[in-house]
Amino acid sequence: MNLIEFITQNITTFFALVTTGIFAGLLAGLLGVGGGIVVVPVLFFLFQGFGVSAESAMLVATATSLATIVPTSLSSIRSHHQKGNVDFDLLKRWTLFILLGVLAGSWLVTRVNGSFLSLLFGLIACLSALNMLFRTGKSALYSQLPNTTGQTVMGCSIGFFSSMVGIGGGTLSVPLLTLYNYPAHKAVGTAAAIGLVISLPGALTMLVLGTAPVDAPVGTIGLVNVMALACIVPLTVLFAPVGASLAAKLDAAKLKKIFAFVLLFTGLRMLGQFFL
Repeated sequence: MNLIEFITQNITTFFALVTTGIFAGLLAGLLGVGGGIVVVPVLFFLFQGFGVSAESAMLVATATSLATIVPTSLSSIRSHHQKGNVDFDLLKRWTLFILLGVLAGSWLVTRVNGSFLSLLFGLIACLSALNMLFRTGKSALYSQLPNTTGQTVMGCSIGFFSSMVGIGGGTLSVPLLTLYNYPAHKAVGTAAAIGLVISLPGALTMLVLGTAPVDAPVGTIGLVNVMALACIVPLTVLFAPVGASLAAKLDAAKLKKIFAFVLLFTGLRMLGQFFL
């Protein structure tokens, strides 16, 4: 089968993946949310639509999402660094602990049932949505970051849970850092760097140690779907600046609330699929 025949036979899949890349890029630039929080649920439901079981779909969606974050985080780091918004001192303190959490979490992904990951993602998605809806603009709960032990726990937890559900550092690290009176713009910039620390070792672990499920979608190596990766990454990188430009013209706060409701619905649907 040549390339043209392959694309023709899988045109619906390619169209859905291209749409996912555009949507993830626009939201990343428009609302400042990580692409993983968009990519994981879209791939999860998309793969099921092509006959993949929910368990296998979640495993492949998680690993593929982490792989897509690697190149997009590099672009984001450069942009935030130019504005002086990456806290390299904090990153140096946290990197080892994040990495330990990532290695543990990504290894566990290769061993657990995908249904558990659906449950975990559903919970994190719902909590993230509620945070967007009710904590935006709220004052910090603490005046400064906790001691070394507390920061160790934070770093390990961010790495562990982010790698297990295929998201970058922003979904968990930005809300956590801002709770401790950490400047929001630096939290977002530093989260981009945390995303690289999470995604690169996480994706490699799932690529090398993961075994493609029997019903995995075509193009899956380990637990990473290469076809989805090739479709999503270029468009996410291309459309993130477009989203950033739109943010200056549209009511980003209102759009963020709309996205929060969509994310809450998605999280509840994934939870429902687990329990029902």
